[in-house]
Amino acid sequence: MSKPKPGRVYHVGAGPGDPGLLTLRGAEILRRADVVVHDALINPVLLRLTPPGAEIVDAGKRRRDHTLSQDQIHEILRDRAVAGKTVVRLKGGDPYVFGRGGEEAEQLAEAGIPFEVIPGVSSFSAVPASAGIPLTHRQHASAFTVVTGHEDPTRAEAAIDWQQIARTHGTKVILMGLSQLETSTRGLMAGGQSPQTPVALIRWGTTGSQQTLEGTLGDIAQRATQAGFTPPVVAVVGDVVRLRSRLNWFEHRPLFGSRIVVTRSREQAGDFARQLGELGADVLEIPTIRIQPPQARQPMVEALSGIGEYDWIVFTSPNGVTAFFEGLLAAFEDIRALGNARLAAVGPTTAARIREYRLRVDAMPEKFVGKAVAKAIGDQETLENLRILLARAEVASRELYDELEGQGAIVDDVAFYQTIPETEDVGGVAQRLIDEGADWITFTSGSTVENFHARFDLPKLLTRHPGIRLASIGPETSKAIRSLQLEPTIEAPTHTPDGLVQALRKEIRKNAA
Repeated sequence: MSKPKPGRVYHVGAGPGDPGLLTLRGAEILRRADVVVHDALINPVLLRLTPPGAEIVDAGKRRRDHTLSQDQIHEILRDRAVAGKTVVRLKGGDPYVFGRGGEEAEQLAEAGIPFEVIPGVSSFSAVPASAGIPLTHRQHASAFTVVTGHEDPTRAEAAIDWQQIARTHGTKVILMGLSQLETSTRGLMAGGQSPQTPVALIRWGTTGSQQTLEGTLGDIAQRATQAGFTPPVVAVVGDVVRLRSRLNWFEHRPLFGSRIVVTRSREQAGDFARQLGELGADVLEIPTIRIQPPQARQPMVEALSGIGEYDWIVFTSPNGVTAFFEGLLAAFEDIRALGNARLAAVGPTTAARIREYRLRVDAMPEKFVGKAVAKAIGDQETLENLRILLARAEVASRELYDELEGQGAIVDDVAFYQTIPETEDVGGVAQRLIDEGADWITFTSGSTVENFHARFDLPKLLTRHPGIRLASIGPETSKAIRSLQLEPTIEAPTHTPDGLVQALRKEIRKNAA
């Protein structure tokens, strides 16, 4: 048997934390990875770009807690590549800036394994920018120096001459330097920098958890200890810090400082989570449901075979729309197989998914609940003897079915998909919720409530973290919350993801006033 063709290793810079700062090339490579070996501080959202079945290896190195040794990382990269795999070494920031990307690349070169380096946005520039601090400014600094505060522990002598750095003009940026902050600030002052030089410490920069602590060279170490500041931290030293009071855009966004849990399925979470993130929220994506084909497929096959017999097709969710049209196009390869059937949607999000297929929505109720769809159709014609296909989930409320039948329609209630509990915890996000809590948990359907409760025991979680509040997209979802003897803090007046975002904005603004 011939040996497999060697694979390739890609050193990809994951950026400083905000998943939107990943480069296009980095995203492209992640989408075709067979294996991803990632650092501790990468945003776990990036792992969702990987193909199903990709091997995910946590090589996270936290202070005094190394999941894998450096030798083990070298071995994994080498062995997977020799086996013909496409391997992504996903590193925080830029692979060649104060990481060990260069060492790992040397090992690959020595072993004759092809590799490519895809630079990333480094925290030395991105983090100060997110805190409102430009590294250079014509009136304050025309140069900057970047230095690591975390040196190779095997060196006999310190490699950083802080007094020499103090004599270098411009802004100083110190990465990974919190543990040696007192040493570095004393060294800079000993080199001639004024104790009154402004300093900013930025923790979890570019993310919704960002915290910024300001002080001076003379007092910042003491302030950090008093504030309980912990890594990861970027320190900025210099007069440019004074500009923060005017340029701090990031921390003034409407949802900044709020940790919000998104429980939608992976297929649906993207736009909702993105909106929350762009408004400043610290978003924890914890999908509670996964979309799969229904257990019994024969009813779906029969409905599609007789699709031309229906007067109306009713959709109660975007998932139903996607599953229906995937089945239709697989069976007929032609959208015209719909014939003269008219289409009804429970609300604007479902209608938007229908329009993605370049089809018109013929009926949509003013109130976005399932039962109201019957009235929207009835306003156009009598329901008596109409053939109606309900294309929806395997488990769904009977209210709409009963309402349509009660008015004389001939209804086929067919499952085109099922929702099953999602238990995977990509990047440890679910554990972070258990350990640290959140400000809000958002629910967009009764099934998200039920599956979240099955996984986390919602009343128990709220007892452990009493500050958590619940946000519901609409009446059916609120009913599921109340079945647990709990009450949603808010229910979106407009029962859509956009409406839920607006309701959160209003409530958070009210509480901040």
